This record gives sequence, structure tokens and C-alpha cells, in this order.
Amino acid sequence: MDRRKHAERPSDDKAKKPARVFRPKEQEQASLPEDVVVGRNAVTEALKSGRAVNRLLVAEGDGQGSIREIVRMARESGAIVETVDRSKIEAIARGYRHQGVLAYVSPVDYTPLDELLETAKEKSGLPFLLLLDELEDPHNLGAILRTADAVGVDGVLIPKRRSCPLSATVAKTSAGAVEYVPVARIGNVAQTIKELKQQGFWIVGADMDGTADFYEADLTGAIVLVVGSEGRGISRLVRESCDVLVRIPMLGKINSLNVSVAGAVLMYEVLRQRRKKGGL
Repeated sequence: MDRRKHAERPSDDKAKKPARVFRPKEQEQASLPEDVVVGRNAVTEALKSGRAVNRLLVAEGDGQGSIREIVRMARESGAIVETVDRSKIEAIARGYRHQGVLAYVSPVDYTPLDELLETAKEKSGLPFLLLLDELEDPHNLGAILRTADAVGVDGVLIPKRRSCPLSATVAKTSAGAVEYVPVARIGNVAQTIKELKQQGFWIVGADMDGTADFYEADLTGAIVLVVGSEGRGISRLVRESCDVLVRIPMLGKINSLNVSVAGAVLMYEVLRQRRKKGGL
């Protein structure tokens, strides 16, 4: 055997190396999240159609021309407008042409608070509302909406800021409940509570340091049940605005429950008391 020729023969690894495959750019482009709209025309049409927009992101330095009109419409609709670094929008847009603007939209329309209250009072003389104070996890919000539908909550109130908005993740986690439970976005939480009190609502806050166990409180009237954020609970101003604070007894080593679990326990206690009294 000629050893010189054998040494020059390419190795098996090199011989088996696959040829590089080039794919068109459009095939490599990831899909946009379901609750994201990008591009000036697309965002403009979303706003004109009345679609609920949660947040509008505008790239720094792109605040002129049609962007200015988009910002105006977004603010009029109640959306939160943020100016961010262009790279943030590019990361979310995943290669789609964004033209310096991106909007997060809701899978369903929010219900105006006045309309929600009117419908709730017509449906029942003793409305049951749920107020979520700075809840941030979309999975928890979806789970809470699912329970709210099951127990017959008349409406859910969420703050516009420092709170999780309705999103595709919320809709999926809610298993469709987002289509049936009216959700209203509110501004100042303490001010909204004050207005609800004037309309005859009893404000019940869930707090680890509550003055009574939840099953000891009378939950049969027109009430607003207030549940706080993950970890922090309800804020100080909101806590001070409540008529009563209730707690869930904890006998184990862990001193708190997941917020969606705690919310479910409290909502079902409202249902239990009302059914026992004959209200449902």
C-alpha cells in the first residue's frame, strides 16, 4: 500500500460534513407575540378601530411626524406611552419592520367602569366586584379571572399602572374566562375606592394582618374584595381605605399563599355566604 497516498486521503469526518444550507430570511423570522402590533400603519389602525391598547412603545428620537399623532391617539385611549431605546423595540419586534413604534394590545376590550357598575347593579342588587391592587403576574391574573367567572363575580378592576394588563398569556391562562368577566381599568385606586364607597359598596381587603378570619366577616352585601400583589400584598393607602381587613389562617410553616389561590379561597367564601343567605 502507498502510505503517502493514504495519508493524503481526507478523513471520514471531513468527507461526511454536510453542506451549509441557506434559508431565506423570512423563514428564519419568528412570529410576533399575539398581543403585539408593530409599524406605524398597523398601530394607527388598531387605535382607530377602538382596539384596547395597553402600552405604546416609541423609540427615542422617533417622536415626530405620524408618530406624534399615534402618541396622541394612544394617550386619549388611556394607553400608557413609553419612550424606550430602539434596541428594546427591535428585540420585541423579532425582525419585523417596526418603524420605531410598537403596541401591546388587549385580547378583549376593557369595560368602562361606569358601564360595569351599571350592568352589575342591574344584574344583582348586591354586586360583587374584585379589585386587584398592583398584581403583576399574567398567570395569576388569568387564574383569578377563571375563578371569578366560576363564582359569579360581576366585574374585575385593575389599575392602569403597576399592574398586569390583559394579554394573550392572561387570556390563555384564564381558559376563556376573559371573554365573560368584565374588566375595567382604573386610575387612582384609593380615589376609586372612595367613589365606590359613596355608591354603597363595602370594601373588604385581604391582608395577612387582618383583624378577622375571612369566614367571620359578613360578605353578603354589595362588596369590593381587594387582593394585593404577589409578595407585597395590598399597598398602605389601599389598606387604609378598606372598611375591613380579613386574613386567611395559616397553620403550617409557610406564611402565605399564592395570590390566585388566596383569591379563590376568598371568592368562594363570598359565594358560600350568599348561597346560604339565599342571595345566589
